[in-house]
Amino acid sequence: MTHLSAVEFRALGRRTVDFIADYWETVESLRVTPDMKPGDLLAKLPQHPPAAGLGAATSWDPVFSDLARLILPALTHWQSPNFFGFFPANASFPAILGELLSAGLAQQGMLWTTSPACTELEMRVMDWLAEMLGLPETFRFESTSPTRERESSPGGGVIQGTASEALVSAIVAARHRVLKANASSQSLQLVAYASSQAHSSFIKACMITGLAKGPEDRSHCRLIDTDDNLAMRPDLLAAAIREDAAAGRLPFFVMGTIGTTSSTAVDPIDAIADTVRSHAPLAWLHVDAAHAGSLLICPEFRHFSKGVEHADSFCFNPHKWLLTNFDCDCFFTRDRDALTSAMSITPEYLRNAGTDSGAVDYRDWHTPLGRRFRALKLWLVIRHYGVEGLQAFIREHIRLASLLETWVREDSRFEVAAPRTMNLVCLRLAPRSVNGVQEQPDATNARTKAIMDRANATGKAFFSHTVLPPTAAQPHPRLVIRVAIGATLTQEAHVRNAWDLIRSLAD
Repeated sequence: MTHLSAVEFRALGRRTVDFIADYWETVESLRVTPDMKPGDLLAKLPQHPPAAGLGAATSWDPVFSDLARLILPALTHWQSPNFFGFFPANASFPAILGELLSAGLAQQGMLWTTSPACTELEMRVMDWLAEMLGLPETFRFESTSPTRERESSPGGGVIQGTASEALVSAIVAARHRVLKANASSQSLQLVAYASSQAHSSFIKACMITGLAKGPEDRSHCRLIDTDDNLAMRPDLLAAAIREDAAAGRLPFFVMGTIGTTSSTAVDPIDAIADTVRSHAPLAWLHVDAAHAGSLLICPEFRHFSKGVEHADSFCFNPHKWLLTNFDCDCFFTRDRDALTSAMSITPEYLRNAGTDSGAVDYRDWHTPLGRRFRALKLWLVIRHYGVEGLQAFIREHIRLASLLETWVREDSRFEVAAPRTMNLVCLRLAPRSVNGVQEQPDATNARTKAIMDRANATGKAFFSHTVLPPTAAQPHPRLVIRVAIGATLTQEAHVRNAWDLIRSLAD
């Protein structure tokens, strides 16, 4: 066995960085999605592992050849400026360098004592982000009020993998807190609530934590209907809570969403918080802003988070729209004791003086024991761009989405299918009338889906779809094309080309 020498590693490192830089310089010209069928790449890969290793750096030519010949053609290019599907998963060179440093330093930050820098840099960066997003001081490790001395708060933030993982953590903390408050009860039937437009991770988290037996089980997890703007109705939430309480069940968890996946609808967090305080005072209020949380860095959009000061936890993903590569979810809570009490277990081999002194041990803030040094990439992104640079990045995408919305409204063949709140435009073909007969909703949906499929098949752009539920104004389910503008390299010309592609197919 031959390890790479430092000299060889430097050579390969330079070559790898050049490969990545070349990829970013050419990604715009590549097909956004691969032209292949399931199993195509498998058929080209050796069925058995190599018996002999590559050895010296000069022997790595086949690796770079295979990357170019096999791997790149089989990628969906999320960093393409022509990627408009799902939500963005954008990255940046500072974040990539942070990821490289994290891998190279190879720290295991499960405890403060295993690497103090892993913990304390993360604490500081999380406090920075709380300030940048205008979150309440109770979500920070340290109060920064100018009217009093700097002091500790009962809250704080942690970097998790995804918003789905953060949601599981929030439910576990909520369950721990409510069971502690009802320790004398023999048995409790706990119930959780979210919008019918909430991400599917809510039901999955209920399945993981034993609240639901499967995707269709609603006995202990309720989905609350929405209004014409596809936002949760607080009156229906209150009615559901009252009904469950009257039946002897205990409402213990409520999730509000800022920026739903289908349409970026925004639940009224302040009204939901009022409902929780009035009808379920023991319930934990979690706010999921996985995609849209990055928007709050711009003060003019913080009305979306009105009421978040009453939430017990809040999360968002910088790996979606804040130039920080996957994975990176920022989870904040104002009740870290409930979270860590629910998660903490200390076998003898983890006991140490740092823990005994009260240091933050992030292994108690989420499911995994081990953790990477993810704070490095956030730290470098914030330091490189600064608050003003990140605000400009977000605002430009909002401008481009507004521009696209205008173009759609100017073309009578199309319609904007949901209120645009931020950088997502939901559009569809307008129903046509032939000889005075209105087209059936299913036919309009099929035509819309066909246009999207044909656009994606060209490889020039990529879009995704969803089906919006009926509303009072639109009584039938509507299939829509989602155009999410958020890739690092996307500019106005790319949005115009995407719209021209869709329009051309409508002809």
